[in-house]
Amino acid sequence: MKKLFDSNALWLSMLIGAVCYPWLVPLKPILPWLIFFMLFFTFCKVNPLDLRLHKWHWVVLAAQLFFSFATYAGIMCFTHNIVLAQGLLMCFIMPTATAAPIIAGKMGGSIQNLTTFTLLSNFATAIIVPATFPLINPAADMTFWPAFLLILSRISPLLLGPFFAAWLLRLGYQAKTKKEFILSSGPAQIPFYLWVCSIIVLSAVVTETTVSNFNDQLSNILILLVSSFFVCLLQFGLGKLIGYYLPAPSKGKDYQDVLINPSAAPKTMAGVSSITAGQAFGQKNTSLGVWMANTYLDPMASLGAAAYIIWQNIFNSVQLFVVAHKK
Repeated sequence: MKKLFDSNALWLSMLIGAVCYPWLVPLKPILPWLIFFMLFFTFCKVNPLDLRLHKWHWVVLAAQLFFSFATYAGIMCFTHNIVLAQGLLMCFIMPTATAAPIIAGKMGGSIQNLTTFTLLSNFATAIIVPATFPLINPAADMTFWPAFLLILSRISPLLLGPFFAAWLLRLGYQAKTKKEFILSSGPAQIPFYLWVCSIIVLSAVVTETTVSNFNDQLSNILILLVSSFFVCLLQFGLGKLIGYYLPAPSKGKDYQDVLINPSAAPKTMAGVSSITAGQAFGQKNTSLGVWMANTYLDPMASLGAAAYIIWQNIFNSVQLFVVAHKK
């Protein structure tokens, strides 16, 4: 029963959020808390000393930035559809989702390497967006340092807060017991179920946004819905290729290999990196993306990030279903 639920949890959570959105949208304020504790339990699995930068981190980040601005420039050059251009820009430039290490771990990817990239990606976005968005939308009231600090203030509590809380717990446990801190199998499953709860609430918010704009922006909604599907496939696919051809060590100390990331132990280094980089490139921090579009671009561009939520979760559902049925 648990295996069946785990492999179908994402599409079920999206369905619940979409159908019950009038009652679930008021739960939006609990999202930061869900994300905080979800990341706290995830980071408890990771020894900060195992976090290292590898080649694929820089290649994925460079590809993310290239496609972001090349897509925007191409669409503006040929169609002048600013909503489509900014909407797809958001699909590319959104940083890696804070929940990505959870899904990567479920599929046999490297939690450590993806945690490293998640930190890199989110802080790179905090620098790049204030530096470039004034050129994209000159009407936006944005200067670099205020915008940088504002974006950083939205990222840091949900990214660094649980990271340092987990690190302090690890240090305190080791100081008291003189043993290596290892999260037991029960608590190790909590992040996934917290993420499922957050997807239910996010799906409700996306449904409300789409319904409220449906009549006025039907053509843009349909175009963004279709185009974001192909952007999603491109990012997951390209990330997997980059990880496969630029494999990186995926585990910590020898005696921790199986305990830190048991599903990755039997796999080749290239296979682990392929899963990890695919999630790094494809699974996006869509809530941050929706906020950035609403704050600094045409508010309708946020529908690109909203549509992306649907496709990335469907893609993750398929991946988890395939992994579950291979075991």
